[in-house]
Amino acid sequence: MTEFPDIVGIPLADWIDSAMSWLLQNLDGFFDAIGFIILQVVAGIERLFLFLPWFVIILLVGLAGWKLVGKLKTGIVFMLLMFMIGTFGYWDLAMRTLSLVIASVFFSLLIGIPFGIHMSRSDRAESILKPILDGMQTMPSFVYLIPALMFFGMGKVPAMFATIIYAVPPVIRLTNVGIRTVDVEAVEASKAFGASTRQVLFDVQLPLAKPTIMVGINQTTMMALSMVVIGSMIGAKGLGMEVLLAINRIEVGRGFEAGISIVFLAIIIDRITHSFSEKKD
Repeated sequence: MTEFPDIVGIPLADWIDSAMSWLLQNLDGFFDAIGFIILQVVAGIERLFLFLPWFVIILLVGLAGWKLVGKLKTGIVFMLLMFMIGTFGYWDLAMRTLSLVIASVFFSLLIGIPFGIHMSRSDRAESILKPILDGMQTMPSFVYLIPALMFFGMGKVPAMFATIIYAVPPVIRLTNVGIRTVDVEAVEASKAFGASTRQVLFDVQLPLAKPTIMVGINQTTMMALSMVVIGSMIGAKGLGMEVLLAINRIEVGRGFEAGISIVFLAIIIDRITHSFSEKKD
């Protein structure tokens, strides 16, 4: 009586394996095309970061910290953090990691904001998407690596694919929440002046929801950074790969340097993206 009866077992794993086999057999060209597009975007961003001299990037980061966050001291601190990453010998790897994060966030916004807008306009869509987003956010991040590896093999593309799936829920959720919490009187006033549905969305709802949407972009960016590190397990070169090698070789110092470099990048990205949501407060 203490053991659960085997007769009521649900072969969910077999069903998922069958679905994956069908997708691989019938949509191989589709995934090749998706992989090609993702690779071109991330490779372009990576070439740009590796082409620019290191001191130019440090100056640009310092300028962003000063102008966007609003304090000269913050800009100087950002420059020091970037300089320290270079002194650890991880400049190129940091640029590769940054490229993966930016490309992942780009695709996440491309997918997430339209879904968030649709979710805000339909209670039915919200009721369907909410549990899916809950599942995407609570599923262990390592699980996403398995289908990504099957669809795209090893390298940057599967890491990007897994990162996008993991990072896209916050921007969908907060776009939905931002639009739904826009003052009803502002929307009604715009309609009373003859604004079309499209004008109400782009001229009233999205501008008023921008601070909330920017918080979603901030969360998406931070989740992308954390997932890109995990993506190193399937061949994405960057700081995460250094952490992985340090774990395998039990090199504490090497792991700490790579880990603290990721923390420095996270601090800079968080402060800069968070500043966009504060500008409209």
